[in-house]
Amino acid sequence: MAAPSGSMEKSFVERSARMASAKDAIGRQAASLVRDGDTVVLDSGTTTRYVARYVASRSNVTVITTSLAALEELAGSTGVQVRLTGGIYRRSSHDLSGNSVVDVLGGLYADKVFFGAAAISFSKGVMNFDAEMPSVFLRAGRERILVIDSSKIGKEAPYRLCAVEKCDTVITDKGIKAADLGRLRRLTKVVVAE
Repeated sequence: MAAPSGSMEKSFVERSARMASAKDAIGRQAASLVRDGDTVVLDSGTTTRYVARYVASRSNVTVITTSLAALEELAGSTGVQVRLTGGIYRRSSHDLSGNSVVDVLGGLYADKVFFGAAAISFSKGVMNFDAEMPSVFLRAGRERILVIDSSKIGKEAPYRLCAVEKCDTVITDKGIKAADLGRLRRLTKVVVAE
């Protein structure tokens, strides 16, 4: 079904295009952490779409996701099994939300969880514009990997998701300011994608 004109779906497309080369580099770097045989969780952020793009070449990998954009990236992969959480479709994020997501992720313990955010505040932590992103994402895996482009570091958003220290790794791009990189590295492991 075609989206009505003026729908919020454009916002996902517009967000995907912003900082696209940085997100591509971050996605490639993040996907390099996925090993054959891994089970990974991908949230529905625009940067995790790029992670999915590069995970598509892996073998014997299971991806659990709420993201229809990630599904689109992985649809042609013969080595990746995709499991959708189920839920209610949200045009603004091109994903699934609701109790189904919480139920599925609440009973899951994957190898890695890749998630995005709207901002990293040095005083408030990892933040989102989306109040519906359940913190259950962070409990769904052994290793929590935040993928975030440098334009969002040192910023704030309305909803706090977690402390930066709750992220096992933060992957960002080479546009990060040296001072911000130093501050982040005092809190957790940081990888700068080239």
